[in-house]
Amino acid sequence: MRSAEFDKEQVLRNAIALFASKGFANTSMQDLKKATGLHPGSIYCAFENKQGLLVSALEQYRKDRSVEFQQLFQQAQSVKAGLKAYLDKTIQDVTSVDNHCACLSQKAMSEMSQLNEAVEQVISQNIAAWQAGFVQILQTAIDNGEISSKRNASQRASYLVMGLSGIRVFAQSNNDVKVLNELAEQLLEDVCR
Repeated sequence: MRSAEFDKEQVLRNAIALFASKGFANTSMQDLKKATGLHPGSIYCAFENKQGLLVSALEQYRKDRSVEFQQLFQQAQSVKAGLKAYLDKTIQDVTSVDNHCACLSQKAMSEMSQLNEAVEQVISQNIAAWQAGFVQILQTAIDNGEISSKRNASQRASYLVMGLSGIRVFAQSNNDVKVLNELAEQLLEDVCR
């Protein structure tokens, strides 16, 4: 049997955009064929089924966001500047015409996490990795004296993840850039105080 040749990362990124836009239930195999360029048989061969494609897309999403996260903080002059850049990027993402308000993890969580253990496990891993990245960055800020040591990095990271998730959800009903930027500034102040 001949194996299909395709750019797996690009297929997964196209699936990410589609699933984030339409949701899992509203995404048909025809939608996936159009977005990925793969015929349904190739999707089944490579990913077993639509759910397998979603799980792989969630894993690719985590990898892509991790690279983006690292780059933002490597380019920043300080942790606070990196956090500000991250929040600015979040607001840009949720207000952009090309992007979708809910990230793929949040979209899949609201739609499927209670229905499917495999999806719930990948989403939990994505959120844990996201939060662990913030713990590391915030601990650096505490160690460098950029922010107070009154609260530990883990507490701050939990609060930050909660706030970022809230901003993404809030943006679905209020996409006013000024309001979202104000909320992001308040979140940054609260995390750093």
